[in-house]
Amino acid sequence: MLLTKSSTFIIGPVASLLGYIMNAIFWLQSQIGLANIGLCIILFTIVIYLLMTPLTIQQQKFSRMSAKMNPELQAIQKKYKGKTNDQAVAMKMNEETQAVYAKYGVNPMGSCLQLIIQMPILFALYRVIWNIPAYVESVKNAFLPLAESLMSASGAQSYLAELAKTLGVAFNEMTNLTIVDVLYKFKPSHWTELAKQFPDLSGLISTTQTEVDHMNYFLGLNIADSPMNIMISSFKAGAVLMVIGAVLIPVLAALTQWLNTKLMMAANKSNGSQAKADDTMTNTMNTMNNVMPIMSAVFCLTLPVGLGIYWIAGAVVRSIQQVVINKHIDKQDLDEVVKKNLEKVNKKREKQGLPPQKMTNNARINTKNIDTAVNTNNSVKKNAKADMQKAAGKIPETSQPKSGAKPGSLAAKAMMVKEYNETHNRK
Repeated sequence: MLLTKSSTFIIGPVASLLGYIMNAIFWLQSQIGLANIGLCIILFTIVIYLLMTPLTIQQQKFSRMSAKMNPELQAIQKKYKGKTNDQAVAMKMNEETQAVYAKYGVNPMGSCLQLIIQMPILFALYRVIWNIPAYVESVKNAFLPLAESLMSASGAQSYLAELAKTLGVAFNEMTNLTIVDVLYKFKPSHWTELAKQFPDLSGLISTTQTEVDHMNYFLGLNIADSPMNIMISSFKAGAVLMVIGAVLIPVLAALTQWLNTKLMMAANKSNGSQAKADDTMTNTMNTMNNVMPIMSAVFCLTLPVGLGIYWIAGAVVRSIQQVVINKHIDKQDLDEVVKKNLEKVNKKREKQGLPPQKMTNNARINTKNIDTAVNTNNSVKKNAKADMQKAAGKIPETSQPKSGAKPGSLAAKAMMVKEYNETHNRK
């Protein structure tokens, strides 16, 4: 993997923008004597998630509104179940569905739009965390003197190219930046091997390692190293506290993600979005919610500590946002929100020269009302049948229908009522 700036479509420019923010944070830390990459990752994660708060609020609002709409949408789906092969019926179903969305003033693509905006930011955020020297000048400058010396050192290219393969770094061309890419992935043992390979540069190598370690070590852990390597080396050296610290990274990553998931599930249950969820889907989601934290712990064992810090910080920030935003939304009157949404929709329609959107009868129907409507319909049918039998009862039994229907049957009585009414109307 190449650690220089990403050139990926959309993600590359977004990563560069986020890189400016991280570079500014690290510069401010340096001014107060706290030039530490681990702390910078935490502050950077907090800042980015705070900047994304408006999108998060909109997403939560959409989720709440979806929960309010779901009974009506499910009722429409139930109403047309198995009938959508007919184009006219499918169009009718779509009209009623759109009417529900119009009633609440919600854009059906609202949630997708928020995710489309968020995804490049999150991917770019990960890219910056993974490639810090490419975006933070101070970190890159710490490696440059050694990189420039290695450029002219005999045998450096073949040695670094071979080393890059084991570190998973692309090394297609030897430049100052590609050397920095390799050096940034160094674990403590690699610095020792480099000094043995290039003894003439041992002094510069030692100075660079000391400066980089000063920035890389966070709470006693080298953020460029993996918890697994730290545990193995610390266990051999008898450094119990280092072992405990390395274990805490994957454990905290799993626990914070589990907590974040539980808070999201609690929010969904509180607004009723899981009230009638399919059992199979619910079980699948519960399984994924339990498995994902475990997978996070496994990944954190082998990935650099810096990424583990990012995952922990991100999960904690999201959890706090979840609690605060949910309390904010709980205080809102959803009916008032619906009213405001409709006002916004009608303003847009007015600009387009369209009439105001009104709530249709279909949009007013919720699950309870539809059930009531079905019961009422059945009741009407029963009453009609009773009225027909009552009316037929008033006709003399000697009267027989001309249709040839079986005497005493409902069809015969209906025909008798019809003939009686026609005779009565002629009179």
